[in-house]
Amino acid sequence: MTGLLGLAPWLITGAQLPLQNSWGSQVLPEQMPVSLLPLSQYELTTLVALLSSGGAMAGLAVRVWQPARRRLVGWCAASGVLTVQFSAAVQSFTVLDDGLTDGTLARVYFAGLLAGVIACIAAGLVALLLLAARSRVLVALGAGLMAVPFTSWAGEWVVGLVGQTNVPTAVPTVARWIPALIVGCALAWCGLRPVRRAAVWLADLALLWVVPALFISVSYVLGTRAMAGNLQEMLLMSRQILAATLGPAGGALPTVLLALAIALAGLGLRSVAARRRAGDGDGKGGGNTPTSPGRRAHWR
Repeated sequence: MTGLLGLAPWLITGAQLPLQNSWGSQVLPEQMPVSLLPLSQYELTTLVALLSSGGAMAGLAVRVWQPARRRLVGWCAASGVLTVQFSAAVQSFTVLDDGLTDGTLARVYFAGLLAGVIACIAAGLVALLLLAARSRVLVALGAGLMAVPFTSWAGEWVVGLVGQTNVPTAVPTVARWIPALIVGCALAWCGLRPVRRAAVWLADLALLWVVPALFISVSYVLGTRAMAGNLQEMLLMSRQILAATLGPAGGALPTVLLALAIALAGLGLRSVAARRRAGDGDGKGGGNTPTSPGRRAHWR
């Protein structure tokens, strides 16, 4: 079920294969065949969001459900997600292979997309295992890993429902801060004690800094047709864009600081709530203290 839910933002659009640069015939977008995955070099980040979110939601469902046979249920969930995603990949790549022209560039393109989809499915499986774990540390790490892809998946829902040209202008602005909210809440829930949990805080904040930069870099480089097939130039451009987006001008610092502020505020609220519970417990148990009338005879 979660495997299909992960693909749903794409399926509701009609699931027609995006136009291909190496397609064997000239066709209009509405004449492209149905494909359960949006296979295109321009849609790689969308593939990451669709495939990884399916696994992440399955892991989160196992975590919330907390079944008696947790490990068995977890592996059953993983098998279900992999079955859906494997079937979708086979159907989509069959359609792609039937329509592409012959030639080295088309074969490299096909192999590159296949490798990318396999990597996305593997990332979804990792997210599933992390979010289904008993350990708060692993769950928080999974939340940090999935914060940006899940936000992208939610954005694909908006695009699928209203259309690319009708997306409200506020959506990209809101989407920028959602990963910080997810990471901040996950870290506050995880806590800082014992001290080794600080490593998870560093890892999640680093992911919040790096993953958006990777998304931007990949989208820009693969979306530049002028360098298609020139691997050396594409790698050079990707390094330049990645360095720029990771730098001070990239704009990631406010997002990281917001996540840190939310996490620290959450820790403060948890501490206050714990003290209040402790105070209420002391007040309710006052009649059972050694100095209370009900216990004097015993202590004498």
